[in-house]
Amino acid sequence: MGTRFLPATKAVPKELLPVLDTPLIQYVIDEARDAGIERMVFVNHPSKSAIERYVLDDTELCASLCEKGKDALARELQDAALDRNTHDIVFVHQNEPLGLGHAILCAADHALPGAVAVLLPDDLILSKKGCLSQMIEAYEAEPVDHMLATMEVPRETVSSYGVLSISRHDNALAYCDGLVEKPEIDAAPSTQAVVGRYVLDGGIFDTLRGQKPGAGGEIQLTDAIAADIGDKTVAGFRFIGKRFDCGSKDGMLSAQLFLAQQDARFDHVIGDFLSANQQMNVA
Repeated sequence: MGTRFLPATKAVPKELLPVLDTPLIQYVIDEARDAGIERMVFVNHPSKSAIERYVLDDTELCASLCEKGKDALARELQDAALDRNTHDIVFVHQNEPLGLGHAILCAADHALPGAVAVLLPDDLILSKKGCLSQMIEAYEAEPVDHMLATMEVPRETVSSYGVLSISRHDNALAYCDGLVEKPEIDAAPSTQAVVGRYVLDGGIFDTLRGQKPGAGGEIQLTDAIAADIGDKTVAGFRFIGKRFDCGSKDGMLSAQLFLAQQDARFDHVIGDFLSANQQMNVA
């Protein structure tokens, strides 16, 4: 619902909020394409029709840009968009905010056989090799059923995450014998927290169908994965990259500043800001 970004999200879905000039959803689209995902299923809400409009190729807009001599911009938009003629795309609706597990279940009828990947646009993960590509490579090489992207977090923040109970480590993998959704600080089994990338055995849909509501009265994906432990092998994957929680104002601002620092076009903006701030402190 994007409540942390109100009033902006009254009109603009949070997934379309830009980091510099690129909407959050574009980052996960590109990450999925780079990882070789065959079918993309977008779980949306009926009030967020702007997402579908953004995702799909807009031939009229591109033609209009070309008529005005803006061919390069038109090509950029076409490269970013998904075309139904060349991409396997499905849009489904989650009519009520009943949890991530429920959202994934909304896509069940459209999932292809085999493992499925889940990407949450709120979590922006920047790396030379996409986080999902890293995970799929590890998933194909190791005997794992459910793989979850994880990162070390400060203990005082564990109540904001799903947290692993770890039985053993093996390089980038942390095999777990338990998983707790948003534990109290003193009850957290570790500080390895789950972030918004998953590669899951297709059987997760059956588990979700029988899953009872958990934290917040919602169907929690974490609870369903935890229920599979014992029958299936579950592991956290410590990805290489920098993650920003762009569902929060702090995280979004951090992502904006980080990317601006990487782009020479913004050197003068950052330099002017720092210079002005130093002069203000001296004064």
